[in-house]
Amino acid sequence: MFESWGRYPQSTCTDVVDFSWTFNELPKGKSLLLAHGQGRSYGDACLNNSGTLISTRHLNRLIGFDDETGIIKCESGVTLAEILRFAVPRGWFIPVSPGTKFVSVGGAIANDIHGKNHHVAGTFGRNLLSFELLRSDGHRTTCSPKRNDALFNATIAGLGLTGFITWAEIQLKKIKGPFIDEESIKFSSLDKFFELSRSSDSKSEYTVAWLDCIGTGSNFGRGIFMRGNHSENTGSQKDSYREGKLSVPIDFPSWALNSFTVKAFNALYYNKQLKKTVTKTIHYDPFFYPLDSVHGWNKIYGKNGFLQFQCVIPTKDSAGQKAIEAILREVVAAQSASFLAVLKEFGDIESPGLMSFPRQGITLCLDFAFRGDETLRLFRKLHKIVFDNGGAIYPAKDACMTPEEFSAAFPKLKEFTPHIDKAFSSDFWRRVTKGSTND
Repeated sequence: MFESWGRYPQSTCTDVVDFSWTFNELPKGKSLLLAHGQGRSYGDACLNNSGTLISTRHLNRLIGFDDETGIIKCESGVTLAEILRFAVPRGWFIPVSPGTKFVSVGGAIANDIHGKNHHVAGTFGRNLLSFELLRSDGHRTTCSPKRNDALFNATIAGLGLTGFITWAEIQLKKIKGPFIDEESIKFSSLDKFFELSRSSDSKSEYTVAWLDCIGTGSNFGRGIFMRGNHSENTGSQKDSYREGKLSVPIDFPSWALNSFTVKAFNALYYNKQLKKTVTKTIHYDPFFYPLDSVHGWNKIYGKNGFLQFQCVIPTKDSAGQKAIEAILREVVAAQSASFLAVLKEFGDIESPGLMSFPRQGITLCLDFAFRGDETLRLFRKLHKIVFDNGGAIYPAKDACMTPEEFSAAFPKLKEFTPHIDKAFSSDFWRRVTKGSTND
C-alpha cells in the first residue's frame, strides 16, 4: 500500500523497482510505469494503482558542480535538502523552493514547483538548464531550452508522464550566507494583505502570508505577512542552525483537529507576535521550511489523511479578491478546520512547462482533515468558485479535480498529450482523463 503525503487516496502498485546508475533500465511488460521520488505530492499524482513504481531513492549522487557559475548537475533522486547542505556553505542557494526541502529534483521538475519568490524568479522550470529523459523504448534524450525543447517543455510540470528523468542541471543562486533578513507584519483584512503584497514585490524577493481562515467578524481575513531577502550578513556558516528533531509518532485521533482547537491555535499564532511589525535576521531553514522540523506532521490529521486545496485565481480586477473572500467564507461556514493556510500573489513570469500551474494571480493553500463526503462536498463548492472565476487547481496537491475542470484549467493540454510516453501513467492522470491508459 502506497500513500501520498496527504495519505488520501491510498493505492496499491504491483511492483516497486529501484533505479540506480548500476541498474538503469526500465522494466518491460504490460504494467504501466511511474517514477516515485520522496512521495511528497499530496494527492494521487505520485501513485500508480496496479502499476509499477520506479523508485529514485538510489539516484542520489551529485555529479558535478561549477563553483564559479553555480551550475550543479545531479541525479534525479537527490533532494533539495542535499543540495542545500552542499551548496549553501559554498555561497549558493536553490533558485526556487517549495515549503519543504524533502522533495527530489525529479519531483521538483515533474510538478514545476514554485515558492515564495515566484514574482521575481518564476518556477523551478525557469531555472532548469537541462536533463536526461529515459523513455520506455530505451532511448535517452538530453533536453534543454535549445535541444529537444518541445520535450523539455512537456516534461517540466509533466507529472512524470513523459518518461523517467535520470539527471538534471540546475542554475543556483549566489548568496552571501545562510541567513534571511525577515520582516513579519500583522494585517487585519484581505484588503490589507493585498496592499502589503503589492508594495513588497519590488523590494522583497520572498513574500508569503499565513492566514487565519477560521476567523469571523473583525477577525475575518486577518493574518501575518512575511517578506524577506538573503542577508548580507555572512555570520557563522558552521552550526548556525540546528534542525529540530520533533516527530509525530502516531496518528492523532480524528476529533483532535476541529473548529475549536484550530481557532485556539490560530488565535495563539496570530497574537504571539505582540508588535505589528517585527524585523529580524534568521537562518534560511525556519524561514523556508518551518514544518520540516516536525517529522511526520501529516499524522496530525489522523489515519484517514487530509486533502490539500491549492488554487490560483486571476487578480487583474477585483473579482479575484472577491473569489478568495468567497472561498474563505465557505470554509468558515462549513466549520472546516485548517491551521495551515497560506496566501501569496504569483507574478506574471511564465514557465516553459506546458502544464505548469502557477500563473498571474492569487494562490490560496488550505489543509483539511478528510471526513468523507463532508469534505468532498466542501471541495465541490470551493472548486466551483475557482473555476467560475477562471482559476486552476494545483495537480500536485489535488485529489478531487474532475476531467472537465482539468481541461479547463490547462489550455495547453492538447499540446502536451502527444509527448506522453505510452508506458507511463498515474492514478491522477487516469482520473482526470476518464480512465485513459495512454492507448
